[in-house]
Amino acid sequence: MADLNAPPTMAKQRESALNLALYRGLKWGVVRPLLHSVFQGKVYGQELVPSLGPALVVSNHASYFDPPFLSCAMARPVAFMAKEELFEVPLLGPAIHLYGAYPVKRGSGDRGALRAALNALEDGWLVGIFLEGTRTKDGRIYDPKLGAAMIAAKAQVPLIPVGLIGVEQIFPAGSKFPRPVPLTIRIGQAIAPPQRSKRQELEAVTQACQDQIHGLLAQGRD
Repeated sequence: MADLNAPPTMAKQRESALNLALYRGLKWGVVRPLLHSVFQGKVYGQELVPSLGPALVVSNHASYFDPPFLSCAMARPVAFMAKEELFEVPLLGPAIHLYGAYPVKRGSGDRGALRAALNALEDGWLVGIFLEGTRTKDGRIYDPKLGAAMIAAKAQVPLIPVGLIGVEQIFPAGSKFPRPVPLTIRIGQAIAPPQRSKRQELEAVTQACQDQIHGLLAQGRD
């Protein structure tokens, strides 16, 4: 487990072969057809994603579909946190672990999530963080949290901002079933991590992420 006070260590350059194999199978067999056929998905800026090495992927959040679609768009597995109880479910637990989910204990708070994310980065993963920490009705970010910047400062990895456009329309108010609405995913320029975990530096990087994500959202679908 990562030591929160230890200096950054040399991370692995990428995910394991088994993780990559499962990711590619699910991507090409399930997620990509769903994104590009059912939701007419378009992805811009994929060339900005590093092919090797750990990084933080930060985005807006409005739908339960966001994690798999975001991972598909990045062309690499993206590790997201999940409740520890899910890993005890037969078949589901091993599957989400291989796909990149990392367990966080209920009640462990931000410190537990921070440790788990740092462990995933040390293993060479892209780690996904929703900047506001929860879904918003219109997909915009109103109350960004400092967690992503804190993790980036501890691990000294770049942050890659992503705008998910249209995901807020998948489940309109009162709907029990998803709607096949057109979606666009725009990937932005990497942002350097804070050099220190000082609040002023964390706030500056968090604001830069929010501003770039909102700029990506403003570009719309085409």
